[in-house]
Amino acid sequence: MRTDLAALLGILAFAILTMPVYARSEAARRPDHLESAARGDFVLGSFVRSWFYWFIRPIERISLALGLSPLVYNLLGAALGIASGVAFSGGGMVAGGWLILAGGAADVLDGRVARAQGIASRRGAFLDSTLDRFAEFGAFVGLALWYREDPVALALVVIALGGSLLVSYARARGESVGIVCKVGVLQRAERLLLLGFGGLFDPAVSAWMGAPGPGAMLEWVIGVIAVGTVFTAIYRIVWIARRLPRIDEPEA
Repeated sequence: MRTDLAALLGILAFAILTMPVYARSEAARRPDHLESAARGDFVLGSFVRSWFYWFIRPIERISLALGLSPLVYNLLGAALGIASGVAFSGGGMVAGGWLILAGGAADVLDGRVARAQGIASRRGAFLDSTLDRFAEFGAFVGLALWYREDPVALALVVIALGGSLLVSYARARGESVGIVCKVGVLQRAERLLLLGFGGLFDPAVSAWMGAPGPGAMLEWVIGVIAVGTVFTAIYRIVWIARRLPRIDEPEA
């Protein structure tokens, strides 16, 4: 456990140390033409998001050189999400956390590769968003299996899963009636970060809390996701409804 924690802290320290390098680079000063206009605001700010795009650019370039299809990353993201559920179901919180974060990176890469290749399309966007739901579903099912003997934790997992799906559904339903909604604090990126880092830190924090096994800290994280997603879904519903006419005008 100490080795896992030391490795995680080392990676985080390396990431933080690269941020000033990015800030002084030419990449930080020129517009990112591969950024998606469909993405909502990121809770950690646009600088962290842009830094992450810069950080994974070598993978992006290798993918383009190899001619990898965006679908490869769509499928990889879904597979990693389901694999995280398998890890969580057996108490492998650290492995589950890493798999969740890797799946999030794959989710970013599919869109950037598609735009770099000039093949971004509604078909790709549909596959991307649909397979994202499979990834989240797989992760939460694994968590439900792990917490199956704890009624409170199990209820939080179910609420978090339902809230996550409702956040995405509210946006999709809004777009179907002509309203683009990207507001809310617990969008997919935030959920992945909470669940991923929650899994990575869970063994150390749970031991510090005196818990007999893994999952104590992650249960609190899931509680935050449960409450946050339900409120985000409600906020989106109200936000979209206020922008729709009360009575549709008759067709001419």
